[in-house]
Amino acid sequence: MLYQTAPLRRSLAASLSLIAIAAAAPVLAQEQADDREIEVEGVSAEDDLHNRRIGADGTIIVSAEGLRQFDLLAGVSVVEAEELDLNMDGQIGEVLTSIPGVTATGFAPGASRPILRGFSGERVKVLVDGIGAIDVSNTSADHAVSIDPLTAESIEVLRGPAVLLYGSQAIGGAVNIIDKRIPRRVPAEDVHIDALVRANTVADLREGGASLDLPVGGGLVFHVDGVYRETDDLDVPGYVLSPGLRADLLADAAEEEEEGEFEEAEELREAANAQDTLFNSGTETWAVNGGFGLFRGGSNFGVAFGVYDTFYGVPILPGAHHHHEEEGEEHGDEDHGEEEGEEEGPETVSIGLRQYRADFRGDIQLGTGFFQRLKLRAGYSDYTHTEFEGDEVGTVFDVQGIEARAELLQNPDGVLRGSTGMQLYIRDFAAEGAEAYVAPNETEQFSLFTLQEYGNGPFQVEGALRYEMTDVKSVPLGVERDFDGLSGALGLVYELTPSFRTGVNISRVSRAPSAEELFSEGPHIATQQFEIGDVDLSMEKAWGVELFARGSVGPVDLSLAAYRQWFDDFIYLSETGEEEDELPVFVYLQEGATYTGIEGEVAWTFIDSDGFDLTADLRASYIEAELDNGFNVPRIPPLSVLGALEADVDNLTLRGEVEWFDDQRDVAPFETPTEGFTFVNASAIWRPLESEPALAVILKAENIFDQTGRRHSSFTKDFVPLPGRNFSLAVRMSI
Repeated sequence: MLYQTAPLRRSLAASLSLIAIAAAAPVLAQEQADDREIEVEGVSAEDDLHNRRIGADGTIIVSAEGLRQFDLLAGVSVVEAEELDLNMDGQIGEVLTSIPGVTATGFAPGASRPILRGFSGERVKVLVDGIGAIDVSNTSADHAVSIDPLTAESIEVLRGPAVLLYGSQAIGGAVNIIDKRIPRRVPAEDVHIDALVRANTVADLREGGASLDLPVGGGLVFHVDGVYRETDDLDVPGYVLSPGLRADLLADAAEEEEEGEFEEAEELREAANAQDTLFNSGTETWAVNGGFGLFRGGSNFGVAFGVYDTFYGVPILPGAHHHHEEEGEEHGDEDHGEEEGEEEGPETVSIGLRQYRADFRGDIQLGTGFFQRLKLRAGYSDYTHTEFEGDEVGTVFDVQGIEARAELLQNPDGVLRGSTGMQLYIRDFAAEGAEAYVAPNETEQFSLFTLQEYGNGPFQVEGALRYEMTDVKSVPLGVERDFDGLSGALGLVYELTPSFRTGVNISRVSRAPSAEELFSEGPHIATQQFEIGDVDLSMEKAWGVELFARGSVGPVDLSLAAYRQWFDDFIYLSETGEEEDELPVFVYLQEGATYTGIEGEVAWTFIDSDGFDLTADLRASYIEAELDNGFNVPRIPPLSVLGALEADVDNLTLRGEVEWFDDQRDVAPFETPTEGFTFVNASAIWRPLESEPALAVILKAENIFDQTGRRHSSFTKDFVPLPGRNFSLAVRMSI
């Protein structure tokens, strides 16, 4: 448990707390603010939603402060306001799929995690204001992220070497969800309320969320929010199963019929011919959060407490069954009543999870010296995740975790700009039940990091360095592994014009294997896999090179990045072709690998007149990933292109877009190819009151021609297609 943490880690955690108390006490006692502090307290929601700034050249500087331009990120996408409302979904992965280089695991409507540049799981960090979700969504695609996108003010997608700021587990990038559970400003209103309600046709969605911020004087602001969402089974176009899987089931049905097993044959045919509705894909989610923030002078701190609860169905591969012997059971026993090999499986599989979470944030002004601010962040999670087989409890996963970080920000007026800090992460994991495929384990990690930028002219040099100590142990297995990893990055930047920059980044990243990669051994009901880890896995290391160009040239905004990464001892989950417990066996292996990709976005406002703007938007991404043994890396997304036209006419925004996904024929062993598809979408945002632009009615039509689409990146693509034609209506208000 957490109280058994090694003395070193306990001391570091205590140090973080003492730093916070010692630094905050004298500053928060201030009664007067200087001019700069007044600006911070009184900033409007439109000017600064979440500690973001817009530089003089239009560059977005995200909440991960420290660098003036953040060119080491190379690819930064910020989704906020109406764009966030327009793409809202119950799962964070689905919210971001229109961003270049981003797709989602799409395991089920209730579980879809982001995939960045072809990386997922342990190589993509999902953060809440810079702190990890502290759940088990990184361990398996069927596990939902314990963050509701409806509580977000904005979402930052961070790619490139600068994500070392958050950990070596962010090789592929990080998704940082900025919410306001801990208030970020003192509202100008006596009471500030945000609310959104939404419904759709494809899953009979009923969704609503609201938040309230109440300033009570003296710089103290209270916050409360709540979310409720419910969906029915998903409507899909045509047959649920892919043509290949459907043909296999029909062939199996014919064989069963020849052997006189007519009931089994009929079940297989029924599964093969399922149409229009994805059975057992409904969801129900609710969340409640409360917190407060205290603003004094140029400093602030706050805490928040919340509960996230979701229950969702997990579609199962048709024809797959489970059979687990009870303790002491022997096949062939006359009293057993079943013959050896007879299969019993649950009619449905579903997952219920609940997370209790507490968060702390501090932002302390230090003055005009070398260090300008001290930023503190900590989170604690008590998480329980239950997998049900029918009405019976199959497996229960329990996680307790703490993550904390302290970051010193240098004065941006100095020659050397950046930030330096340390981070602590502790996770205690336990699983109980017949499907407890990962042994109980503890992970402890301590990190030191720095991110620096030098130069004020057209040439600038940027660098990042991170050192991590990781201890992963399982007492029941009697195994303990210690890893020391050093990661770094160097970037060279040239300003062609004040609004256009180009450069190159070089990085070296080291990642310790996770507990799941080390200790897995057993059947996993929700993924229909028998997963086997390897306690002898070594650290995963990668060299990376990235070229980028971004900025504005007249009416054209451009962002382009090309990258390549060479991995030593790349860790991946691979199917073997064997079976265990009536399940396909997947093992964690290591092999050298090479990832190559290009992604970009161009937006051209070719009509810009009073009351009418017309913008063309083009986005594309391509990834290629091969192992040194000549095989392809599993589940790599294909080439994708999105083209759109967007018109702003007074109080109305209209958008039409076409999304095209190529076939994916570069597959791994035992992996099936995926057919390409095209979706046509349209949307309208209407602001009925000129005096209240925050009141908006949002209409959206997705997959208008009801085309079948399957994500190659999904484990379940052959029996979980993407949604069919969908019409949605949402109303947002902010008063």
